[in-house]
Amino acid sequence: MAQEVTGSATGAADDIQSSEMTDERRDELASQVVDRFSLYAGAAGLIPVPVADVAVVGGVQLQMLRRLSEIYDVPFSENRGKSLIASVAGALIPASGATSTAIGVGSLLKGLPGIGTLVGAVSMPVFSAGATYAIGKLFIQHFASGGTLLDFNPPDYREFIKAHKERLGIRSAGEESASKKETVGN
Repeated sequence: MAQEVTGSATGAADDIQSSEMTDERRDELASQVVDRFSLYAGAAGLIPVPVADVAVVGGVQLQMLRRLSEIYDVPFSENRGKSLIASVAGALIPASGATSTAIGVGSLLKGLPGIGTLVGAVSMPVFSAGATYAIGKLFIQHFASGGTLLDFNPPDYREFIKAHKERLGIRSAGEESASKKETVGN
């Protein structure tokens, strides 16, 4: 099974490849990339076609990971990148619970005339941009510590993911049921 591995692309990569790149400058460039691609993902969330928006957001996230790999001189594999983004997104937004299906539901709501379109158009950009930002920051941390795509292990970043879930206001099913029990008990 062959995987595509790419090196540096053109454009910003020329600036990235300078031999005098400091860690501080590298982190600054990486943060700019994450900010820019988060905006792109938010814009992709506005696509009015259900499910197509999710596919485009995934492509934006993959391109962001490619750019971050270039900045940190990490070999990039598209297949590996896709699977890592899917696993991190799954950790950010678990498969169960009310808020966990927000992206899928937000996308599908766009197919409903009127209020569904409005709700989907408002929720998808927010969740898309937030998830892209968290994924980007996670990979910046990993690459800055000397990691590669091959040694990335999402469970190693549980605390980081938990902190970003709190910032995004996302709860897992376990947290939701515990919160409901506390409310009922009081």
